[in-house]
Amino acid sequence: MNKKIKTPAVDHLFDAVLALQTKEECYSFFEDLCTVNELLSLSQRFEVASMLKSGRTYLDIAEKTGASTATISRVNRSLNYGSDGYELVFQRLDTK
Repeated sequence: MNKKIKTPAVDHLFDAVLALQTKEECYSFFEDLCTVNELLSLSQRFEVASMLKSGRTYLDIAEKTGASTATISRVNRSLNYGSDGYELVFQRLDTK
């Protein structure tokens, strides 16, 4: 975990996210919290991570998501050398 982001404000935000119970609640909260572009960027990164995990090529991912190769590379670095947050979520989604 990056100690730079471990702050009371970030803890408060994560507590708020963990309090959400439905997809509709998520839509309402994130629509208030983020701009449309911020939310689309977050969802794009998650799609890129999913596609990388599935073995898709950078070119295919860029064509399907519109993500730049820099974004794809950054997500790939997180998948390979990050805090395993993506992997945790993918495992939990696979069990549903």
